[in-house]
Amino acid sequence: MRILHLLLLTLFAPACVAAKHPQTGTVCEPAMLVMTYNIRLDTPVDGDNGWVHRKSFLTRQIITMRPQILCMQEVLPNQRADLEAALKGYDFVGAGRDDGKNTGEASPLAIERRAFKISSSGTFWLSPTPSVPSLGWDAAYKRVASWAHIIRRSDGAKLLAINTHWDHLGQLARKESGRQILEWIENNRSKNEHLILLGDFNADETEESVVQLSRAKDPQIALVNSRREASNSSDRPMASFNAFNTIPVTGKLIDHIFVNAGVHIQAHAVVAQHENGRVASDHFPVVALLNVPSPRRTSRCGGK
Repeated sequence: MRILHLLLLTLFAPACVAAKHPQTGTVCEPAMLVMTYNIRLDTPVDGDNGWVHRKSFLTRQIITMRPQILCMQEVLPNQRADLEAALKGYDFVGAGRDDGKNTGEASPLAIERRAFKISSSGTFWLSPTPSVPSLGWDAAYKRVASWAHIIRRSDGAKLLAINTHWDHLGQLARKESGRQILEWIENNRSKNEHLILLGDFNADETEESVVQLSRAKDPQIALVNSRREASNSSDRPMASFNAFNTIPVTGKLIDHIFVNAGVHIQAHAVVAQHENGRVASDHFPVVALLNVPSPRRTSRCGGK
C-alpha cells in the first residue's frame, strides 16, 4: 500500500486543505476526490481471482483513497452487502438491472455521508423504455444509469452525479446510451447544479459514443473529459481494463470521468496498483480531483 500512499500525497494532497485561487487568492472549498471502479462481478469462473480472494484488497483501496463520490459497476447483491459493511461512512443508491430492485448487476453510487446529503436518487435503463427493466438496441445485456442529486454540506453546492455502464458489444447501444443520458440530464438537471458523469463506457475517448458527450447543444450540460482537461494528468497511453494483469497486455482507457465546464479538474489518474502481484479487479479504479465552485463565493478555484 506504500506506493498508493505516495501517489495520493503527490497528486491529491490539495484535497486535504482549502485551496486558493492562483490570481485572486480567494479561498475555495477543499477539492474532492471522485472514483469510478468496475469491481468485476462475483463469479466462480474467476478462480483465484474470485471476489472472496480480492474483496479485502479492493475495499482497502477505497478506504485509503476515501473518495467523496464513488461509482461502481458489476456489483451483485452479495458484493454490495460486503461493500456496505466495509464502507460505513457511505450512503448507497442504485438498483439492480434485472428487476429494478435487488436482482442482477447494479451500478450504484456510494456518497460519503459527512460530505454530502442525498436529496433524491434513482435508476433508469439505457433503452427506448428507460422506466422499466429492458434491453436497449443491439446491447447484449440490460444496461443502466443510476443517479443522485446531492448537496454539499459545507456550502450547499448542488451536484448531479450519474454512474453508468455501457454495453461491451452493441455499438449502436453505446451511441444511443450517450444520447439518452444527455437528454436525461437536460430534462432533470436543476438550476445551478454541477454535473459529474462516471462509469465504464466500454469505449475509449475517441469513439463517437463518448465524443458526443462534449457536443451537447446547451453549454451548461456539455461535458468535459477529466483526463484531457486535468491540470495534472498523463498524456501517455493508458489502460483501465487490465484482465487481471498487473501490467495490461492489451486494453484501453474505457472508464471515464466527465464534468461540466464550471468544475475545475486538478488531477486525473488510473490507479494501477497491485498487492503481491495480484490486482483487486479486472479494471483499475480511475480517480479525479475536482474543485466544485461554492455558491457562496464569486471566484472558483484553480484554472488550467
